[in-house]
Amino acid sequence: MKARLSVAANVVMIALITGLGSGSLAFAESLLEKNMSDTLDTWREGRFEQLFDQLAHRGKTSRESFVKKMQGSTTRPACCWQKMENFKILTEKQAEATVYVKIGLEGAPNSDASTTREFKLSQMDGVWKMQLADVLSIAGVTGKKGRKKTLSHKVH
Repeated sequence: MKARLSVAANVVMIALITGLGSGSLAFAESLLEKNMSDTLDTWREGRFEQLFDQLAHRGKTSRESFVKKMQGSTTRPACCWQKMENFKILTEKQAEATVYVKIGLEGAPNSDASTTREFKLSQMDGVWKMQLADVLSIAGVTGKKGRKKTLSHKVH
């Protein structure tokens, strides 16, 4: 019985060392790419409330504020093969990944028809999510126009 268990363990170990583990890397890349692609499709279709739910948010942007900003933007991801090109995973940890990808854009005023850069994705509930700030930045509606920074000092 111990001999069978030992042989089985060795077979699994050899399989992982010799390359079956590379299949999991391809699966991870496929999942990251699919989740990002789905998010860009939702954006392209103008379903901004659903898009808000598909993003990792940090900060104080409310759903209503996000939807209003996105409705005011003419920039959208391109369709089909132009949507995402040259997708590469740069780093991947359990709940965070950094990818490098070219995203095709339509309707972007006075700018290129694409953006090529790194994106940080966060895994939440088994889904890889783009950062809300990245989408706002690409859309050209970062929300920082007209805001004044104020400093407050506390006296103890």
